[in-house]
This record gives sequence, structure tokens and C-alpha cells, in this order.
Amino acid sequence: MPLANPVVVVPGITATYLRDEYALPPEVVWSVMTRDYRRATLHPDNPDIMKDSPRGAWYELAQPARVRADQVFEVAYRELIEELRYNLREREDRPAPVYPFGYDWRQPLDSIEAALAEFIDEVIQRTKLMRHYVAEGWAHSPRVDLVGHSMGGMVITGCLQRLGRKARVGKVATLATPYRGSFEAVLKIAAGTANLGQPDASSRDREAARLTPALYHLLPRFKGAISQSPAGVPGSLYDPAAWQPGVVRTLTEFVRLHGLESKDRAEQARELFKSLLGAAEAHRDRIESFKLSDAGLKPEDWLCVVGVGSKTRVRLRIGGTAATPDFDLASDDRVNHWRDAKRPAAEWRLTGDGTVPFEGALPAFLPERCVVCVTPDDYSYWEVGDRVLSAASGFHGILPNMDMLHRLIVRHFTGRADRHGNTWGWPAPGIARADWSPPLPLEARPKK
Repeated sequence: MPLANPVVVVPGITATYLRDEYALPPEVVWSVMTRDYRRATLHPDNPDIMKDSPRGAWYELAQPARVRADQVFEVAYRELIEELRYNLREREDRPAPVYPFGYDWRQPLDSIEAALAEFIDEVIQRTKLMRHYVAEGWAHSPRVDLVGHSMGGMVITGCLQRLGRKARVGKVATLATPYRGSFEAVLKIAAGTANLGQPDASSRDREAARLTPALYHLLPRFKGAISQSPAGVPGSLYDPAAWQPGVVRTLTEFVRLHGLESKDRAEQARELFKSLLGAAEAHRDRIESFKLSDAGLKPEDWLCVVGVGSKTRVRLRIGGTAATPDFDLASDDRVNHWRDAKRPAAEWRLTGDGTVPFEGALPAFLPERCVVCVTPDDYSYWEVGDRVLSAASGFHGILPNMDMLHRLIVRHFTGRADRHGNTWGWPAPGIARADWSPPLPLEARPKK
């Protein structure tokens, strides 16, 4: 078995601990059990700082502070990382390095992408110090493989779009990535609650969300995303005029309480909201322009796994008037028509993983015939605990724990169809089995 490339695992939004290094000893301000909103919320005057910073760094509301990324959430990613470390190694004395990439998920994705590029360089340099990699000549043409879950897949895509042919990447696997967005980002900004990270609602959640640049990158943009809206309301959620007035009102009060500038607070809030939406739209345009060939990759190098078979918000209706739009967050817009024999096949696309709708999970750079769909029913019968956790916390968040996907990623990275078998999946709705072109051969789903 040839040496596997080192692997970098990029988690989703909110899935990295944050610590304040200003305190001695450093103090965790965000973790599985800790959410210190006062110290994790960003300052509303940061756009002026961004103009002078090539990395677009945003700083915290409560100063003095120095909040930085810490470890990734172990409950979501430890099993994936440990399985890859075990199954990608050639022998026990010849380990395959698999690195978790913890990042500050509050920041603009441009900044996170730059940090990932630096981390890839570091991983390559560290691997060049491993004796068996040197002996096998890996250092002559070093490559890393990447795994991204949820927003982590967008970070990977944006990073490769920026690096182009300079990207030293062999293969990529992305799981449940909202390439074209998720309505849960809308709910988080508008109401403070969503199936993104921590699910409970609060005014503190809402305020923190509205000052989190990365969250705006997850807004949905695909055909049919807005099912209806009043005359005069824009059809894009990147236009401030499409949003409920309460968002800007809340930002105005936040700026009044914490802003530093003396100009009109309402105007500053409107400019801030417009800036956040505009930067996110520009980023979405950029990653949708990405072509695999730009980074020297082919469709068979990218494993795109899409979660389906869970009730998911698949559209948004906007009510009210042009002057006062109002989001209609009706429960009947959360549906799951995956392989529903009572419905026409075209409606099978109205599904998702509980957080990301099927349409929002489709990358522009891959044909739909290459996508691999998985469902909650695809958990193996012995993964009882993961089934229960999936039902309790959502398929999207627990999908990286799926044992079958661990084997699938290993087979994808190694190119060895004879190892770690018993992997399967489903073609996208409307794609016949005969036309399905996943990046590796997949068996028929075993009967339970």
C-alpha cells in the first residue's frame, strides 16, 4: 500500500473552541459547554479595521482581549480523525498524519481561507520530517488531502480557488457542505435560532449572529430559494431590502450601546448590514466561479457527500410589504420528499440533511451525476448510538460520525477498492444508476 497523503480535517461553523489568550492562564470562551457571548461577540466598528488589514480581522466587543481558535469539537470529529489515522496508515510504525484544523469561525471566510493555506504549508513541512515519507520520496512532490464538513467545505473551496495551481492538494472529500447556502443561516440572523451549532434561541444569540461575518456566507442562493415575496422586495437575500426591518433596528441599538463613531447610529447600522451582505455575496460569486482544473483537480479527485432523507427547510416565503418585509417561517416549508413514491420524482429534490437543503448542497464545479447522497437510514445497524444522536441533534451535525463514510473517505484517498469495502450511496434525484459517476465504485446498499 503506497503512503497516504497527510490529511487536514476542516470542521464546520461554531465547531472550534475559542479561547482568550489575554487572560493568564488563557480562558475558554466558547466550547461544547461554554458560551460566553460577552467575550465572543465581535465589535460593530470592525469594518474600518478591515480596510487596513489584508486578512480582514475582526476584533471582539469586550477589550482588552485576544480571542483565538483552540481545538475542534471532539464529540463531532474525534471518531472521524481517529478512524482516518488508523486506516490510512500502512503499518503501525508508519503513521499517516491527520490534522484537525481549528479556526476562528466568526471571521470572514477570506481570512479563514488564508489561515488554511498557511496550515497546509505547515503540514507539508512537518511531514517532510517523517522518516518513512522522506524514504518514499513523498517530499519531491508533496500533496495533502482535505476533508471538510459543512462550512469547512466552503473554506476548502475558497482556499483552492485562491491558490489555483499553487495548491498542493491531491484529493478532497466534503460532507454536507452548503455550497449554495442554508436557510438556517437566515433563521440564526433573524431570530437567533437554527440548526447551526448551538440550537437554542436567545437575544444574545441573535446579537452575536448578526455580528458574525462567516454566518452571512451561508445565506442561500439557488433557484426557488425564495418561493414568494411582495412586489418590490428583492429576490436575493444579499440585498438589505429583502430583510425584516427588525434586523437593522437591533443593529442600530447595538451600535448605540457599543459603537465608537459619532455619526448617525442608524446610518452606521445600515452600512454595517450592507457591508456584511455585500462581502458574503462577493465570496459566493468567487467560489461559484471555481473550476476543478484551476487547482489541477478532476471530478474523480473530489468526493462530494450530500445528506438527504431528513426534514429540512427548502424554501423561504416573504410576506408583509415592500416597506416592511416579514419572513414567513412556516413549518410546511420544512419537508422531506426523498424517494417519496406518492410524489413526482421532481419533488424528491425537496429534501436535505436537516440543516442544508439538497439544492443548497450542490457545488457549481461538479456535475450532479458525481454527487453521492446518504441518508440517516444508511447508518449501519450496529451504529445505534449514532442513530439516536442523529435523531436528537440532527443528521447534519452527526454525519461525520457515520462509519460507512469513514470507509468511503479512506477508499477515496487511497484509491484502493479492495480495502475498507462495504460502502454505498445514492445518486442525486433525477440521476439514473447507469448515469451515476461517483469518484469511486460503490456497492449496492446492504439490506438491513
